[in-house]
Amino acid sequence: MNSNDTLPCPCGRPASYQHCCGRWHQAFSAGQGLCAPDAESLMRSRYSAFVHGLNDYLLASWHASTRPATLEANEPGLQWLGLQVKHHAQQDAEHATVSFVARSKLGGRAHRLVETSRFVREDGAWFYVDGDVG
Repeated sequence: MNSNDTLPCPCGRPASYQHCCGRWHQAFSAGQGLCAPDAESLMRSRYSAFVHGLNDYLLASWHASTRPATLEANEPGLQWLGLQVKHHAQQDAEHATVSFVARSKLGGRAHRLVETSRFVREDGAWFYVDGDVG
């Protein structure tokens, strides 16, 4: 067991990392694919993946139509401070949106990413498509 497993999950849910986003990351690493049951859980697991620097998970959970070829590692000194989900809406069985605020700190300056993200479900797995910032 990793020492991070018993820490609170970075995504803000009241569970340990091991019992929250960590289980989705672990299932992916074990070759079981993307297992998050809904768009909000995938979005939270993506935030936690940013916190833990899990770029393979981030790329795999990004829809092929908008996925970048590579992801850079977190900027040195970047500290993720928290996530607040503002709204989650499922338009139909295969489409959903999640509005959130992600807070970070870099070089002594606080930053906020405010985004409404779009998600699509294909073959039972949810994927991040894109988002509107602001």
